Amino acid sequence: MPIALLTGASRGLGRAFAADLAAAGWDLVVDARDGAALEAAVATWSTSGRVIALPGDVTDARHRSDLVSAAAGLGGLDLLVNNAGGLGPSPLPPLADLAPDDLRALFEVNTLAPLALIQRALPLLRERGGTIVSLTSDAGVEAYPGWGGYGLTKAALEQAARVLAVEEPSLRVHALDPGDVRTDMHQAAFPGEDISDRVTPEEVAPALLRLVERRLPSGRHRAADLLATQEVRG
Repeated sequence: MPIALLTGASRGLGRAFAADLAAAGWDLVVDARDGAALEAAVATWSTSGRVIALPGDVTDARHRSDLVSAAAGLGGLDLLVNNAGGLGPSPLPPLADLAPDDLRALFEVNTLAPLALIQRALPLLRERGGTIVSLTSDAGVEAYPGWGGYGLTKAALEQAARVLAVEEPSLRVHALDPGDVRTDMHQAAFPGEDISDRVTPEEVAPALLRLVERRLPSGRHRAADLLATQEVRG
């Protein structure tokens, strides 16, 4: 069975993505900072595959090494999903008020850690002509007040994906924009507001499998477009 490594799997989109991969029979290596929450998430997945859950922080080089080693122990790596990330201060500050330390921390988790994990995983991915999917946002391509810091990190991550796609033509390298999703992080961006009109992670999650199974060319993809295509073809 194919093997995936997915970060930030204890809640929200990461949990929903991992649940869909597990249900499709993928072997999984998953992580999250909260070990108890990760264990609880894994217990809800229905799978015929193997699941290795490793609590830890993707900004920790040793943890990244452990994740890739676990995938190697399962037999290799077909898919790397960089889902773990941070929002920054809440409420979202304008760029004029964004502390450099807060921006530095955002780049560490949203841009540098995913790239470092990709670098560590590349030998396994090259062996199997694998796929890299990094979660991005329309804030990386559009200008929204308050979203400057987060958007900067996602814009950099998307540029990294574009360059990697050129440098690693044997791989598929994607930036996946899930849209506005009803997650804890999205709620933190709108404190005190009702975000119940947003789609749920479970509604968006099938876009990942659609992207991977169709083996689309490297590039930027919107979950809404992938799901609309699925509905038309279905």
